[in-house]
Amino acid sequence: MTVVVTAVFTPNEGAFDQVAAALAPAIAEVHEEAGCQLYAIHEAPNGQIVMIEKWDSAELLDAHGAGEPVKRLNASLEGLLQRPVEVTRLDPIPAGTPQQGAL
Repeated sequence: MTVVVTAVFTPNEGAFDQVAAALAPAIAEVHEEAGCQLYAIHEAPNGQIVMIEKWDSAELLDAHGAGEPVKRLNASLEGLLQRPVEVTRLDPIPAGTPQQGAL
């Protein structure tokens, strides 16, 4: 069963561009990881950066979380965030069509 995750990054005042730049190399690396279906960042109206992820399984997501790209990303974000990244694993509630009703 696929797993959808959000990760919310809250940059320090004036550090939005630095945080986005730190995320970019990790995204390219993670796209090559086994099980990664989606790994994309979006700007929220409140200045946060929201990453949306979709993985083939919880096991592959866990392997990603312990991997080198995440370790490098965490190191590159040191001192740039107001608070720790808020990571949430989501359980789907499918509705509508299979293509449109779930990520």
